[in-house]
Amino acid sequence: MVWPSCRVEERPWVSSGRSPSRADRLLRSIEVAVPPFIADLPYEVIGAAARAHEAAVIAVARLEAGHGAHLAPLADFLLRTESIASSKIEHVDADLRSFGKALAGGRSSAEAQSQLAAVHALITMVDAAGSEAISLNLLLRAHDTLMSVGRHQPDDVGRLRDVQNWIGGSDYSPRNALFVPPPPDLVTTLMSDLIEFTNRTDLPILAQAAIAHAQFESIHPFVDGNGRIGRALISAILRRRGLTNRVTVPLASAMLADTGRYFTELGHYRSGNVDGFVEYVAVGTLHAAASAEESAQVLAGLPAEWRDRARPRANSADACLIDALLGTPVMDADTAQLITGTSDASTYRALSRLTDSGVLELISTSKRNQVWAAPDVLGELDALSAAIGRRTLSG
Repeated sequence: MVWPSCRVEERPWVSSGRSPSRADRLLRSIEVAVPPFIADLPYEVIGAAARAHEAAVIAVARLEAGHGAHLAPLADFLLRTESIASSKIEHVDADLRSFGKALAGGRSSAEAQSQLAAVHALITMVDAAGSEAISLNLLLRAHDTLMSVGRHQPDDVGRLRDVQNWIGGSDYSPRNALFVPPPPDLVTTLMSDLIEFTNRTDLPILAQAAIAHAQFESIHPFVDGNGRIGRALISAILRRRGLTNRVTVPLASAMLADTGRYFTELGHYRSGNVDGFVEYVAVGTLHAAASAEESAQVLAGLPAEWRDRARPRANSADACLIDALLGTPVMDADTAQLITGTSDASTYRALSRLTDSGVLELISTSKRNQVWAAPDVLGELDALSAAIGRRTLSG
C-alpha cells in the first residue's frame, strides 16, 4: 500500500566546540528526517502482510482466551519477559538473579534497576490503555517512570525533547549519523498527530500498533528511552483495542533476536514500506504468542513438580509458599510471612526446607535483606525469550 515516506530537510547546525574532531567543529548544516502526518491516513493490510496479520491476531486471541484467562500469574510473567527483552535491545542487561533482587526490593545492579523501571513503565501504559484513551500525558508519565533510575538530567525526564538528537555517528554532532529525527520544534505537532492515530478504531489492530511504533521511533520524541517507550506503545494499543486484556505479547524478544533486521525494517518504514513493517511485526507476534503458549504450559505444571520435590504437609507454610510462587517468584522474609500467615520462625523453616529441596534458591545472602527466588520461574524467563529468538531466526 502507498504510504508517505519521511521527507528530508536541511537544518543549520551550531557546533558546541567541545569535540576533539575538526569535522564535528566545522559542521554547519545537517539533514533531518521529518515523518509524515498519519492521523487520518487510511490503511488496509494486503497480501503477505494480511496473511501474517490474521495469523498473529488469532494466535494472540488464543493465548489470551486460553492460558491468559486461566493462569493468572502468566500476565506478570509475560510483562517481565517483554520489559527485559526491550531493555536488552538498548544494551541494558542484568543477570536474572540481579533482576530478582531488584524485583524483591533488594540491592541490585543499575542495569537490574533499569529493567525493573521498564517493567513499571510498561505497566503504567497497558493498565491505563485498558480504561482510557492513549494520551501524551500517559507517555510522559511512563517516561518519567522509566527514567526514575540512573543519572538523567531533570529536563530530559517525563517531557518531550527540546534539543536535536540522532542515532549513531559522532558523540558530538549528527555527522555520519545513521538516522537524524525531526528537529525539536516539530516534535510536539508530530506527537499530537501520532496520539490521534493511536486512538483510532477503524484500523486493523496489529497494523495500527506496528505503524504507531515505527512512527514513534521516527519522531524519537525523548532524549533517551525512546526504544523502550515505543515498544511499550505496541502493547498499549493492543490493550486499548481489546485484543489483549490480561497478557502482554513478548514481541521485543523477536526484535532482540536480530536487532540488525529490526532497525533495518524501521528504516524501510521511513522510506514508505509500511506493509513490510506490518508483516515484520505480525510474524514476530506470531512467534512470540506461540512460544508464550509453550511457556504457559511449563508454568502451569510447576506447582505439581514443586510439591513432588518438597512433599509439603497440607495447609503448611511450605504448601502456602508453593501455591504463591507462580505469582510471587521472588520474595523476602516479610513477603513470605505475609503469604504463610505464620510466625517468623515457621516461615524461615519453610523457606529453608524449600531451599533444600531446590524449589527456592537464596539469591541474596545479606542478613538484613535475604531474598529467595524460584529458579524454575526465573529460568523460564530466559527460556521463553530464547524460544522466541529461535523461531524468529529460523522463520
